[in-house]
Amino acid sequence: MNYIFETRMEVRDYECDIEGIVNNAQYIHYCEHTRHLFLKACGLSFAEMHRKGVDAVVARMQLQYKVPLRPDDEFISRLNLTKEGIKYVFHQDIYRASDECLCFRGKIELVCLINGRLGNSPEYDAAFQQFIVHSS
Repeated sequence: MNYIFETRMEVRDYECDIEGIVNNAQYIHYCEHTRHLFLKACGLSFAEMHRKGVDAVVARMQLQYKVPLRPDDEFISRLNLTKEGIKYVFHQDIYRASDECLCFRGKIELVCLINGRLGNSPEYDAAFQQFIVHSS
């Protein structure tokens, strides 16, 4: 997959469960943080968009857990973006940095609520224009 954005992070001890691996819910946090950093790189603030009445909200997620991350693992969170109708579809993969092993794959679909109503956001469309691949 061709990625349009990536960031590096490190597993913190408190993110792991009794088995000594990253808790499954934590991967969702990693993906959300990556999307917010991507948004900032595109010149938008998630908080500022909310103040304007535009909220990008998760509508659906498909998650695949491949190989667990462990305490102190450094990892690379990467994403690509498509648009299907009014949905922004983030294809997000997490790799262990030491060996580029795929640990997690997610397909996260977001929609925009504009003043509480489902709709297209011209601000998001403009910010993502250079990256977005349109799908049917």
